[in-house]
Amino acid sequence: MRAPSERPAGAGGELLIPGERRLTASEFQQLASVPAAVEWFANIDNPRTRRAYQNDLEDFCSFVGIAGADEFRAVTRAHVLAWRAQLENRGLAGATIRRKLAALASLFDHLLENNAVAGGNPVNGVKRPRVASNEGKTPALGDDQAKLLLTAPDGWTLKGIRDRAILAVLLYHGLRREEAAQLRTGDLQERRGVKHLQVRGKGGKTRYLPLHPVAAERIHAYLERDNKREPGKDPLFRSIRGRTTGAGISANGIYTVVSQWAKAAGIKVDGLGVHGLRATAATNALEHDADIAKVQEWLGHANISTTRMYDRRGQRPEDSPTYKVKY
Repeated sequence: MRAPSERPAGAGGELLIPGERRLTASEFQQLASVPAAVEWFANIDNPRTRRAYQNDLEDFCSFVGIAGADEFRAVTRAHVLAWRAQLENRGLAGATIRRKLAALASLFDHLLENNAVAGGNPVNGVKRPRVASNEGKTPALGDDQAKLLLTAPDGWTLKGIRDRAILAVLLYHGLRREEAAQLRTGDLQERRGVKHLQVRGKGGKTRYLPLHPVAAERIHAYLERDNKREPGKDPLFRSIRGRTTGAGISANGIYTVVSQWAKAAGIKVDGLGVHGLRATAATNALEHDADIAKVQEWLGHANISTTRMYDRRGQRPEDSPTYKVKY
């Protein structure tokens, strides 16, 4: 096997200059038309994840010089190590490099299972970069900031009433923006005498969340105002351009709602978006003694380690040993 420090070879065995871009978009589409790869892509339910993984694989194929599906058989661990080194030299974040390696590893696992390549997975044994302690920590609002945001939209225009309901759903239930955008009126369901939200999450998984009274009140006010709907089938939150269009608000529209009202409320938090409200909800629940396993289920996390990223209880200033020192 080639030493990790050597340059990877291209399709014809020639040395590939690190950073050289060789695979065109059309060539990658031909590569992705191989049945095993098509099946792998099809099994990635989330469109954003699918796009990210496709970009990651284009990056790898361009770097190594792969121009056809058969050439995956020639990929070795040395190629992957050289790619990882190039990603680091490009200054990419550790979390981004980990995702790119995960995408490549996932594809090779699938190709191996379908006998499209032989041998082992060349990504196995390639050390993933450690993620710095500040990576993956989405900014969360304090309680006072959350209250400001909840009261920022007006309560008399249709848009203001809708946005008040959207913000309440996000801050009291910790939804992803795609999950909030996909809600239908039929997702307001009664289970054991309690109003719930039926939420379609990642991987097609459905979870049922008790509807918070504040969110319930705001949704009711919005539906009373925007009442020309087909029962059960209409999007819960509809797009508004002067008046309602009847079409559901998009995930980007949800993001715009958060950005607009955070700015209006004077909330200045770098990187704040919809995921920041999800982090706010999770952090608040944990600080009020919610069981972390229950929070994991509530957020729809597959792994509890992801949920722990929102557990900021150890960062509270009031818990610092500073305040335990007495002279």
